[in-house]
Amino acid sequence: MPTTYQIVVCGGIVPDPLQSLEPVMGPTGPALKNEMMLPSVLDPWAWHALFEAADLAKRHPGSKVWLVSMSPKAKLQQVMMGLAQKVPFELVVVDGPASGFADAVETAAALAGAIEGIPDLDRSKLLLFGGWQSASRGTGAVLQMIGEILGIDEQFQGVDKLTVDDSGGLEILERIEAGAWQKSRCAGAPAVLGWATGELPEPPNNPQIGMQNMRGIMPALQQAKPAALSGEGLSYDSVESPKQRRETRVETEMDADAIADEIAAWLKG
Repeated sequence: MPTTYQIVVCGGIVPDPLQSLEPVMGPTGPALKNEMMLPSVLDPWAWHALFEAADLAKRHPGSKVWLVSMSPKAKLQQVMMGLAQKVPFELVVVDGPASGFADAVETAAALAGAIEGIPDLDRSKLLLFGGWQSASRGTGAVLQMIGEILGIDEQFQGVDKLTVDDSGGLEILERIEAGAWQKSRCAGAPAVLGWATGELPEPPNNPQIGMQNMRGIMPALQQAKPAALSGEGLSYDSVESPKQRRETRVETEMDADAIADEIAAWLKG
């Protein structure tokens, strides 16, 4: 009997990485200056996870992909206009902040609740995908906590490759230090995979897939429930952009070895 999967990809939107971001302290806490005016994209790590999920579903007929996102639904709609043409998926939306200042525990609880609300979700076939890291919630903790809430013990982070054998077993390559990988195996779903960059290129636009996706995306956006994030116990003393430091000295008489020695001494210091 062929193996089928129900793949849930968690991914929020983030400001386009080419934009300059300036944190400010707003009336309700930290925020990004002119956040609603900044062009947004799907989080780059979640982007890879979504492509890997779609490819896996394509190779295992009968499988299905959901994209679960906690984001401001007005901004999410703009991102979906382009993303919907890439791969087939069903969207589940939680209307909430995407600036990265929300508490990771509350974010995980809100996303886990949205996943549990997916009709007829078969936990025995569930693969939970997402980014190993995040461009907004850079701790990489949210996906792990969602897995714990859902009772999924098999978790893998920094994944670059997933192979399914004939018995349905999973072989996973996880990044470790020094440019090497760790090969792990588990019997099959359910499992959590936090993706790094994977192996797949960006799929080309397909207007037919876009039209198919948009039939479900617009109702999902309209029915999105606000995330109940209290922020209780979370406080920030200040928010500011990292300071840039540049020290320049012009030398015309030093040889290469002396320059290298001085740079090494500066780094050690």
